[in-house]
Amino acid sequence: MHCTYTSYRGDVSELERTRRCLNEVFQSGAITCLICIASVKRTQAVWSCVGCYCIFHIPCIQKWAKDSIFLVSSVTDEDFGKKEHPWPCPKCRYEYSPQQTPCRYYCYCGKEVDPAPDPWLLPHSCGQVCDREFKPPCGHRCLLLCHPGPCPPCPKMVSVSCLCGKAAPVPRRCSNKGWNCGKTCSRTLPCRIHTCTHTCHAGVCEPCPRVSVQKCVCGRSSAQRQCASPLWHCDQACGRPLPCGNHTCERVCHAGACGECPRAGNRTCPCGKSKCALPCTADVPTCGDTCDKKLDCGLHSCSMRCHKGPCETCRQAVTKQCRCERHTKRMPCHKEYLCDSKCNKTRSCNRHPCKRKCCPGNCPPCDLSCGRMLGCRNHKCPSVCHPGSCYPCPEVVQVKCACGSTSLSVPCGREKSTKPPRCKELCRNPPSCHHPSRERHRCHFGTCPVCKQVCQLPLPGCTHLCPAPCHDQVLLKSNQRAPLAGPWEQPAAPAFECKALPCPPCQVPIPTACLGEHEVSPVQCHARGPFSCGRPCGRTLTCSNHSCSLECHSVTPDPKIPKTEAGKECEHCEESCSKPRPSGCPHPCTLPCHRGNCPPCTQMIRQRCHCKITNLYIECLKLTAADEEARKLLTSCKNQCPKQLRCGHRCKELCHAGDCVENCSQRVKVKCPCKRIKKVDIEENLVLCDDICKKLQRKYAEAELEAFEKRQKGKRKKNRRNTEVEAEEGAWLKYRKYLLVPVCGILLACDLSHPDDGNMK
Repeated sequence: MHCTYTSYRGDVSELERTRRCLNEVFQSGAITCLICIASVKRTQAVWSCVGCYCIFHIPCIQKWAKDSIFLVSSVTDEDFGKKEHPWPCPKCRYEYSPQQTPCRYYCYCGKEVDPAPDPWLLPHSCGQVCDREFKPPCGHRCLLLCHPGPCPPCPKMVSVSCLCGKAAPVPRRCSNKGWNCGKTCSRTLPCRIHTCTHTCHAGVCEPCPRVSVQKCVCGRSSAQRQCASPLWHCDQACGRPLPCGNHTCERVCHAGACGECPRAGNRTCPCGKSKCALPCTADVPTCGDTCDKKLDCGLHSCSMRCHKGPCETCRQAVTKQCRCERHTKRMPCHKEYLCDSKCNKTRSCNRHPCKRKCCPGNCPPCDLSCGRMLGCRNHKCPSVCHPGSCYPCPEVVQVKCACGSTSLSVPCGREKSTKPPRCKELCRNPPSCHHPSRERHRCHFGTCPVCKQVCQLPLPGCTHLCPAPCHDQVLLKSNQRAPLAGPWEQPAAPAFECKALPCPPCQVPIPTACLGEHEVSPVQCHARGPFSCGRPCGRTLTCSNHSCSLECHSVTPDPKIPKTEAGKECEHCEESCSKPRPSGCPHPCTLPCHRGNCPPCTQMIRQRCHCKITNLYIECLKLTAADEEARKLLTSCKNQCPKQLRCGHRCKELCHAGDCVENCSQRVKVKCPCKRIKKVDIEENLVLCDDICKKLQRKYAEAELEAFEKRQKGKRKKNRRNTEVEAEEGAWLKYRKYLLVPVCGILLACDLSHPDDGNMK
């Protein structure tokens, strides 16, 4: 299963410890050997403690182990050099056996002996997978490459149930696999009455916190007690009769049987020399012999007769020798004899005398402070006075940045040669210019960079702020140079001095109107003032038709005159009137250029009437102001229209515009097609031929046919005077071509208009 350390959740203390160790390895000169107080180089053989993971030079730790074993053996071992004493780590005091003294140079994971330095790997690393077992053991191994310090927590994913085992297994990090399901434990507590009310937890449930009535061990008393401690003893003696029947049990509240009577069986006298068998009700008498028990001194015996109770203190007078075996004295045996002689031997520190009274020779370790200067040259040894070299300085010095927010822990004595850490905090130095704060920059040593903030000081003569970069401290080359004493003297390097420069002129563009107020242009604040834009003035002259054409100029303001009107300084209009004339008026205005509307045009216009016969003279004003109907009346000569209608009669209307209306009402004679029937009517209605006309037409047709046949035969028809009928036949023959066509058309139309008449009949 894929796993990473980047998304680890849980206890990150070990992970942070690994990160710190890696960070110290990567930082140049961060790792220091605490024994020799020197930097650990990439190419030097090293050894790492398994307790604190501190790194030491192998020669240094070998010498340390040898000296430690020698000092411990010389002080505590009577048979010097025959016992194996452990040696401690200089930093964490983790003890190692003499066989664990390092003799070979291994990488961090211990796989490779004498690892070759590789610039692409961590110093003293073999570059292989660490593969060390995690602590505490979980069955997995470290997946990082060979690294210093402790292995990080196990990142493997495992399926585990909750702490109480009720929930279903879920995938969790192996190093953080204990999880709480949030449910109540509900396991039966040791009191066997109540259940655990805590939420899901690991291990044994806590003692029952409830209170219940419980009996004591002997069962005589009852009391309210914690369920977690059901066994308790009352203060009453047991009092039950013993098997002898004479005595009762004197033991305080107990469980089980009382046992046999302590006075039953064979008993001895107080001195233990004689035995006798007596009933339990009788006391054992003294034997009368000497007690002879060893006294507390261990040399003499009790000289009293057999007695009850403890023996007295030994009071025999003996010759005693003091502890230092220099003097003797006769005194009671129970007293210790100490002379007043002081020991002149040197203690184990080989620096201070013993000075103890009556010293037996095993002088105690020196209890004075060592006080020697340590290798750091900053502190003295705080340990009790000891032989050999002192332990490395246990103090840790913080190498801080300039502001003190970021620090690096180094062994005491290395603070001067350690480069300060890079601080990510902002510089806290007060500003040296007029600004309330400096520009945001990182913490640093030395002087701060030159301020590049905007000046923001009020400029003289205006209300704007200076937009230039801060110029309170500007380095300028000094002009004061000492004169050279001669040509042999070299000129000195130019000197620079810090000066405050004045603010530059205000360059802020100010919207400024021109003299004629035609435009508002940006003008630099320091050069602001009235100016001419070069455009024509444009103010309306007194005529209200033209504008001033002079170049932009100032005009004296007059509250009675609008700003757009011309002033005294503007030119005077000398043009003629150029206002547009009314629509249709071709005459110019007779007045010079003036205000308001032009006067009405009174000139006469010659205009032909609608019939184009008469010339009319009309005032221009009347003609242009009239609407369409009035214009038609004005241009009419009021005579009868001379135009002829399509019917052939003259138009009866007065002179008018447009085409004549075809509504002639004159009475005319109307004839039928054969012109036999005549009628007088206003309307030109068609007169149809009757039956007589049709009979005459047939006769005329027959006569025409006969005439045609005669002409075909070459006969000439004689001229004779025709009768009235013949005269009429001659007319028919003359106009028959023109009459037959319309008659046939009318008949055909009548037949088509009544197609169902025949069917109905």
